[in-house]
Amino acid sequence: MNKRILIFFQLTIVLIVISCSKSPYLKNNFVPPPIPISFRDCVIPPEPDYSNEASWAALPWKKDMADSVPNLSVKNKQTEALADVFFIHPTLFLEPTDDKVYKWNADISDSVINGKVDLGSILNQASVFNGSCRVFAPRYRQAHISSFFTEDRKSGEAALSLAYSDVKNAFLYYLEHHNQGKPFIIAGHSQGTRHAGFLIKELIENTDLQNKLIAAYIIGMPVPKNFFQNIPVCSDSGQTGCFVTWATYREGFFPSNYQSFKGGNCVNPLTWTIDSAKINRRYNLGGITWKFNQVVKHINGARIKDGILWVDKPHVPGRIFIRLKNYHVADYNLFWFNIRENVRQRVHNYFNNK
Repeated sequence: MNKRILIFFQLTIVLIVISCSKSPYLKNNFVPPPIPISFRDCVIPPEPDYSNEASWAALPWKKDMADSVPNLSVKNKQTEALADVFFIHPTLFLEPTDDKVYKWNADISDSVINGKVDLGSILNQASVFNGSCRVFAPRYRQAHISSFFTEDRKSGEAALSLAYSDVKNAFLYYLEHHNQGKPFIIAGHSQGTRHAGFLIKELIENTDLQNKLIAAYIIGMPVPKNFFQNIPVCSDSGQTGCFVTWATYREGFFPSNYQSFKGGNCVNPLTWTIDSAKINRRYNLGGITWKFNQVVKHINGARIKDGILWVDKPHVPGRIFIRLKNYHVADYNLFWFNIRENVRQRVHNYFNNK
């Protein structure tokens, strides 16, 4: 093969392992576009109706991206699953809003944003649960990425509160109409993890529902040590009634918001413990490329450092060219098969221990 063609091919693999090439998170110093109006003065998108299936990105009885599997070694088992997962997708409302009607929160009928949610988060993240759980993933009026960075904190918090109100309403609708007494997992990523944390604190912790919580996978955001009162961080792979969390960066790199993570919770998805030992990549059962078309076994090792998860460069052809240090978009992808197996184990243990 021509040497230039080979190098191009290797670089292509590197990029899709980490993320889609257009993601702003590929930039280690990403700064989101500002929003030119306060939340108080902006137009609010219509409230979702969760009795309408179009208000859900994934439901177990409809065809959607959460049904996907990367190869024939795994099966979509939602029809036989004894447990559910309520999955909350991350921020995909990223572009400048100058020419948009809705500035701070996305409209759930926006087909462009929905496409990014479905082909990004639902395909790459929510699908990991379909081997053991029925997948429920609501669309919600997600807050714009600037909500996390803006100096207008009142507007940012208002946008995030509006988004959370949708997630809460979707969960309540799920409980009343779809749960049917099943135990469940709460899962999310990034903004979705923020909402998942508050949902657990408000509606699950210290209620009868806590007995039905198999585990929470709240990934990609800081979770302080004492965030929950009675739901511990998972300290082994089979524990139930607990939560796991991590945020992934290149070994040696400290993100700008490092202080938010320092001293907080972090679980190593290669061991499912909170031990800080460096774990060899042979324990990585396999990562998934962002386009969901390639499995890469033993893609990287990992260790916990001061509340964040450090990983070595993905072991793929052309890894010498990788310069990325922020692996936020790959928090699930890099450990996809480990997560899937761990979900199976926790669901199994939940029913075994009843």
